[in-house]
Amino acid sequence: MQALNSFYFIGLPYIALFVMIFGTIYRYRTAGFRVSSLSSEFLESKKLFWGSVPFHWGMMFLFFGHLAAFLVPKGVMAWNAHPVRLLVIEISAFVFALCMFVGLFNLILRRMSDDRVRVVSSWMDYSILLLLMLQVVTGLATAYFFRWGSSWFAAVLTPYLRSLLVFSPDIVAISSMHWVIQLHVIGAFLIILMIPFSRLMHFLVVPLPYLWRPFQRVIWYWNRRAVRSPKTQWTTNEPMNN
Repeated sequence: MQALNSFYFIGLPYIALFVMIFGTIYRYRTAGFRVSSLSSEFLESKKLFWGSVPFHWGMMFLFFGHLAAFLVPKGVMAWNAHPVRLLVIEISAFVFALCMFVGLFNLILRRMSDDRVRVVSSWMDYSILLLLMLQVVTGLATAYFFRWGSSWFAAVLTPYLRSLLVFSPDIVAISSMHWVIQLHVIGAFLIILMIPFSRLMHFLVVPLPYLWRPFQRVIWYWNRRAVRSPKTQWTTNEPMNN
């Protein structure tokens, strides 16, 4: 058991970080602008909305919540010292986790039920979705059965994670925790490991400059309804405004 704990909580984290850093650099240098989420919105958009939107909102809240507990554990503990504030953060995190669950469920159902989306889906797409679903389920189970996770994360898991960063791993606390919590931690390392090989890498190339880029102005020189009327029969001739 000690050997397994050493692999899961010492070996796996370092392997995941090594593969993620160097694999991401290699893929970006070789793929360049082809690194993206490989969006399938043009194939189907309605189901995608009800999957992508709740998934991303839930993921962002939970990611920054975990990050805050890691970066400022004393601040999180001070916030949680008041029962009402503790309930606010715990309930909010659980609601956003449910949003992420609903979004992932819809994304998986969409890939399995829509013929056009299924054709362009790879085994890696399904693997990542199932791994993320496992992560969300174990996270919900942890939040429900092992209450006040924001507090014990800051008090127990943060020292463990920081010990990894200073290359002096201390796994005593994590080794004694419930297997559901351990599985949740292992799942996080596996997700990091899979980043260079999957669509997850697209978060590293988010087009943030679009937030402050001036609006693009489009001017039509012809009546676009007349040129591109949906009632017009299909033709091989190029439209005038192209």
